[in-house]
Amino acid sequence: MSLQVSHVIKSPVLSVYSSESCHNVDDRSHMLVLLLLKEREGGEREREKQWMHWRDTNKSSLCIEINGSTIGPKEGWQVYSSAQDADGRCICTVVAPEQNLCSRDAKSKQLRQLLEKELKEKMDELQPLIPVLEQYKTDAKLISQFKEEIRNLSAVLTGIQEEIGAYDYEELHQRVISLESRLRNCMSKLICLALGTRCIKLVPGSRPGEKVWYMDSYTNNKIVREYKSMADFVSGVESRTYQLPFKWAGTNHVVYNGSLYYNKYQSNIIVKYSFETGRILAQRALEYAGFHNVYPYTWGGFSDIDLMADELGLWAVYATNQNAGNIVISQFDSQTLEVLKTWNTEYSKRNAGESFMICGTLYITNSHLTGAKVYYSYSTKTSTYEYTDIPFHNQYFHISMLDYNARERALYAWNNGHQVLFNVTLFHIIKTEDDS
Repeated sequence: MSLQVSHVIKSPVLSVYSSESCHNVDDRSHMLVLLLLKEREGGEREREKQWMHWRDTNKSSLCIEINGSTIGPKEGWQVYSSAQDADGRCICTVVAPEQNLCSRDAKSKQLRQLLEKELKEKMDELQPLIPVLEQYKTDAKLISQFKEEIRNLSAVLTGIQEEIGAYDYEELHQRVISLESRLRNCMSKLICLALGTRCIKLVPGSRPGEKVWYMDSYTNNKIVREYKSMADFVSGVESRTYQLPFKWAGTNHVVYNGSLYYNKYQSNIIVKYSFETGRILAQRALEYAGFHNVYPYTWGGFSDIDLMADELGLWAVYATNQNAGNIVISQFDSQTLEVLKTWNTEYSKRNAGESFMICGTLYITNSHLTGAKVYYSYSTKTSTYEYTDIPFHNQYFHISMLDYNARERALYAWNNGHQVLFNVTLFHIIKTEDDS
């Protein structure tokens, strides 16, 4: 709808119209009109006087144009605020229409639509925040619960402090440190006693009637010497010799239930030889196992494949390319030599001095020389490992064989030409909740 304009007065800031009708917004919040009347030199001041006079005589038909948009008041226009300068001239006036006036104004309708569109877009942006706010509310509840629990705990601690108030905190702390130190000393003594040594040459015998088999060198030999007892072995009295069909490699062989299990020279084949019949009962390749000094212990000697026995049966310890040269543990059947189960560790075979198996746990020394320790253990029961620190007394400076005898609970070692036994004492470590 077009405006019917009867009078026009121009000012530097705004244009004023006199019209029979004008269209205003239906909500006073949609439009605030700020009239600024500035002082100008010369004719500008006179024009302002004319404007003020015209406004006083045309109150009922006043329309105001700001930036191209026209609004016109009726009787409902109100002056909300006004300011004057020192001469009494109006320099700032804020007016707004009453509600429900000029509801048919096209520009007001367009403005309302724009505002509604903007509000809708804002609402769409804020909609995803509702779940976040809900989560914040839930978290706030949890925090409140935590605060309550902390207050309860503080009350309990306060009660405990009151109960033990008679004791000096520093004194109690020192007593705890002292007890921990004593406990460590006791554990250290237990660990040292766990591997005591004795030289076979100084012992008259072990178990009565316990046979001993002796295999000289770590390669290029097929002769096995048998002794009726440890005393005969110390005295050098042989009872029988066996000629094996194949040479062996390394020093890590084992006698189990009357048969010898050894690594065939220049191969990864395990051989089972019966002392009773003098024949090979079985032989099987240990799949992917390195051999011929590819993955030996630190001292070399073709010790790639280590065969051992414990309370749970027969085991093979070796390394493979597939496991990056790290130690692999396999339990195998004593009759068929078939591998029953395999465990891959993360300990390098070439960094291991020797190893032995006790109750399904493999213990590894970190060297074959003086200062060696039982440094690493791997449990096949739990498939877990841990680093240990058990001193290993290396009396003759160079260990080239180390195996566990489950019957005697002792470690047999070949130490620089000396045959040494390490008595093994097993004990349980009780872990508290603080240790777990």
